[in-house]
Amino acid sequence: MKILVIQNRKGIGDMVIFLPFIEAIAKKFYTKVSILVKENSKASQFLKNNKNIDEIIILDRDNKNKNGKHDGLKGSFELINDIKKHNFDKMFIFNSSLRFNIIAKFTGVKKIYQYPLLKKKNQHLIKTAQNFLKKELNLDVPSDPKILVSSENINHAKSRYKIQDTQTNILLGVGGSGYTKRISPDIFIKLMELCNKEYNCKFFLATGKKEEEQKILNEILQSKFNDKCIALDQLNLIDILPIIKNCKISVCNDSSFSHLSAAVGIETIVLMADTPLLYGNYSPRMHPIIPD
Repeated sequence: MKILVIQNRKGIGDMVIFLPFIEAIAKKFYTKVSILVKENSKASQFLKNNKNIDEIIILDRDNKNKNGKHDGLKGSFELINDIKKHNFDKMFIFNSSLRFNIIAKFTGVKKIYQYPLLKKKNQHLIKTAQNFLKKELNLDVPSDPKILVSSENINHAKSRYKIQDTQTNILLGVGGSGYTKRISPDIFIKLMELCNKEYNCKFFLATGKKEEEQKILNEILQSKFNDKCIALDQLNLIDILPIIKNCKISVCNDSSFSHLSAAVGIETIVLMADTPLLYGNYSPRMHPIIPD
């Protein structure tokens, strides 16, 4: 049996949030499932070794220029053809889009499961997915994403980056996809000062490559804690995950790294800015701090 799951939300956070639902489908039918996701979900980096996922197919649409392979009417036919090539038996669509419903029917997939059509307004990100799988497959799926990292990779990262168990290793997620999500570098530096008074710390700085994120990173690296910091901005996620797994705690703003650190099993303090609280408390390992 071949199964396709469509998760068309953008970003790493949403990809992590939907991971339990994707894995639940695979376990229900005792088979790996393929997923159709956007490139910026970075699924091809951090899910390529997931034992429940077969092929990761990229949904190429909704970029800034609206010129993706799957954009527009022509793009819809391209997507239909791309899906047809795989001869899927079942398809699960985690959205209420009429467009995806029509595309799915033209692919020839015999059994199609989808959210109620045209009901996107006020949909709860997690409860809607849970209700969907309860209704269609009688599955109760908790909101507890988990990403497994092999012992071999954990030990390799420990050796390569000289991570010592005698130190308190802390992940700091200092970047953010939008300016309203970002926290001032002064706050992170103050946190580092407080931690370092009580513990022998090493700080791993996780951020993206956008100009504003790099400014935050550089300001922290120019502080007196420079020799206690390792920047991770030049690494792929597959290489960052074992480093995170070696940390004792994670402190992040609402960024991809708060989602990833909680998913690999690290207790994660999430510094919330203007994003919905759901993005900082859906995992039992997330502990949100809400601004005054």
